[in-house]
Amino acid sequence: MDGKKAMAAIRDFDPLNSTVPATKIEITVSCRNLLDMDTFSKSDPGNRLPFSRSLFDFGRTEVIDNTLNPDFVRKFVLDFFFEEKQNLRFDVYNVDTRSSNLSKHDFLGQMFCTLGEIIGSTGSRLERTLSGIPGKKCGTILFSAEELSNCRDIATMQLCANKLDKKDFFGKSDPFLVFYRSNEDGTFTICHKTEVIKNNLNPVWQPFTIPVRALCNGDYDRTVKVDVYDWDRDGSHDFIGEFTTSYREVSRGQSQFNVYEVLNPKKKGKKKKYVNSGTVTLLSFKVESECTFVDFIRGGTQLNFTVAIDFTASNGNPSQPTSLHYMSPYQMNAYAMALKAVGEIIQDYDSDKHFPAYGFGAKLPPDGKISHAFPLNSNTETPNCVGIEGVLEAYFQSLRTVQLYGPTNFAPVVNQVARCAAEVTDGSQYFVLLMITDGVISDMAQTKEAVVNAASLPMSIIIVGVGPAEFDAMEELDGDEVRVSSRGRIAERDIVQFVPFRDYIDRSGNQVLSMARLAKDVLAEIPDQLLSFMKSRGIEPRPPLPACSDSPSMSTTTTTTSTKPAPQERNRHA
Repeated sequence: MDGKKAMAAIRDFDPLNSTVPATKIEITVSCRNLLDMDTFSKSDPGNRLPFSRSLFDFGRTEVIDNTLNPDFVRKFVLDFFFEEKQNLRFDVYNVDTRSSNLSKHDFLGQMFCTLGEIIGSTGSRLERTLSGIPGKKCGTILFSAEELSNCRDIATMQLCANKLDKKDFFGKSDPFLVFYRSNEDGTFTICHKTEVIKNNLNPVWQPFTIPVRALCNGDYDRTVKVDVYDWDRDGSHDFIGEFTTSYREVSRGQSQFNVYEVLNPKKKGKKKKYVNSGTVTLLSFKVESECTFVDFIRGGTQLNFTVAIDFTASNGNPSQPTSLHYMSPYQMNAYAMALKAVGEIIQDYDSDKHFPAYGFGAKLPPDGKISHAFPLNSNTETPNCVGIEGVLEAYFQSLRTVQLYGPTNFAPVVNQVARCAAEVTDGSQYFVLLMITDGVISDMAQTKEAVVNAASLPMSIIIVGVGPAEFDAMEELDGDEVRVSSRGRIAERDIVQFVPFRDYIDRSGNQVLSMARLAKDVLAEIPDQLLSFMKSRGIEPRPPLPACSDSPSMSTTTTTTSTKPAPQERNRHA
């Protein structure tokens, strides 16, 4: 048999990751103008996708006979994590035999990209040239990405219990429920905990809402285990019993099938007359579909990435190896690592790849004036740098021309980006500011006010602390526990994420792993922060944009019509 097949590979970025994916993405693949490797007929293409850090074969399409322009029916379904750089490689083969050994088939070309590039392209459609055969035009490969519908489903349910076992000596039990999702290896992961109902053997819990993916990871028949506990003040909660169900079962709603016996295995083994430790009944169930981060990206929402770097004297003389700004010929410094780790992921969601980059806390030539928001490229009209490499180049150049000084003022840069964000509040753009610093903020009161003002805008702030300083004061800005406030005003949303880089540095000195860990943590909140702004303003995702056709000889993403201001306009306040 003679046919074409495509294959794909994905990099499993952090082996420590055990989180539920943000969503599942279905990738459809087509090819155009493939090499003709058959003498008496057209090539028979097939596609392979490896997904890997150490490359492993993720999946293969079917083989399509006698065509140079295959549209593959079999899809690749991938877990999507915005905060990770998910590298893909697609290999295309001309299949001449039934052998699964790829060395037996003709290689037609390959293409490398990230999952973020596909999703972030106009309409989530990407066209790239195939390469890998010297001196040959291998044709093009086209992708379209779509979010699987069950990933956006949100389930709301309410349960009650009847005749639960009495566990407290001086009163009735104080019951609560703990839900666990089963994993493929037979273990269980906690996914929800109800409130405690005090002194009641027949409790009725409040309705609660949970993403379907968190409950079953898209597998409706996967076991869901529910433990029933009696709450104790000292944390040594008493186990009452357990029962199992599945998402498919609970989705039937209130019925005779959704009354569950609560069983305690120890009691069942000891007492012959043991029946159960009570029952739990599903009172109501409904499922709704929510807008997702991917919906907004597919509808054209752009992530505008801005960088601000600390140029205060506490960083040390850049020419000395002890400086945090030291430019070693052998490895990146912490500033460059943080910038590259975050920027290389966000850039996939910004179509023009022009990034404003600022420095703060330095004396500028020629008159030594102190600035807390100077463009790294020295262009006050257009502070944009082309690509992350352009930002790094401008950063290194600034180290050679400015004098490190102080103090460490954050508010000017936060306000600068906030002014840009205030001009575009229709959902077409969302601004992400990365600030990298070595020390404590000097203008905390002004920065808090700036953050409170920015919280009502389409904007998030990531602060990465580098070096050995104590960053305790920074936690005031990270509103995970207590929302930031200023002059009696509380921030509308939690938009700040602070982390010290030292917590993510790999002990073996692996910079790639250190950067991956950092990016994974600081970017994980961005999708929810974007959604919280859109929801607060009643903004719905726009329909997916149509992809523009690209020349087959082009090796970059399709040229798009951007909805964001031109670089000069985006930063005219600089």
